[in-house]
Amino acid sequence: MMSGDRMLLREKLAPFLLTAVVIIIDQVTKSLIAANWPIGAIIKKLFVDESGDGLLEIWHVRNKVVAFSIGRDLPESVRPFLFIVLPLVVLGFLIWYYMTSSEFTRLQRWAIAGIVGGGLGNLTDRILRPDGVVDFISVKFYGLFGFERWPTFNVADSSVVVCVLLWLLSILISPNEWRSKKK
Repeated sequence: MMSGDRMLLREKLAPFLLTAVVIIIDQVTKSLIAANWPIGAIIKKLFVDESGDGLLEIWHVRNKVVAFSIGRDLPESVRPFLFIVLPLVVLGFLIWYYMTSSEFTRLQRWAIAGIVGGGLGNLTDRILRPDGVVDFISVKFYGLFGFERWPTFNVADSSVVVCVLLWLLSILISPNEWRSKKK
C-alpha cells in the first residue's frame, strides 16, 4: 500500500505524461513540415469551398514573434528576453507552484500539464529553430473578428488554448457547483 505522500506525488506527476505527449506530437509534426516543404508552401487544402479556399489548410510558415504577430515591432535584441527568458521563468514558476500546492483539482492538474507542454513545445522552436516557430494549421474564419483566416498555429498553440480554457472553466465551475446543479 502506498503512503499518502507517495500517492499525492504520483497524482501530481501523472499529468506530466500529457506534457511529454504534447511536446512529442508538436515536435514531430513541426519536424515533418520543416523537413518536407519549403517555408510558404501550402501543403494541403481540406473542405475546399467555391472560392478555392480550404476550410482547413496545412501551410508551412514561421513565426518569430508570438500570437497575432504581437512583438513584430520590437527590436531583435529584446525578443530573446521576452519570447524565451520570460516564458521560461513563467513556466518554471507555474511548475514550482503546481508541485508545491495541493489546491488543484485533477482536471486543473491535467490542464496545467497541457499548458506546460505547449509552452515548452514552442520554446523548443524559439531556441532551436532560427527561422522561428513552425506553424502549419490554417483555418478559414470568414471575416469573423476581422480575420479571413485565423492566424496559423500548431499543436503546441492548440494545447495551450484548449488547456487554458479547461483550466478557466474548472475555476468558474467548481465540482461542488456541478454536484449542486445535478440535484
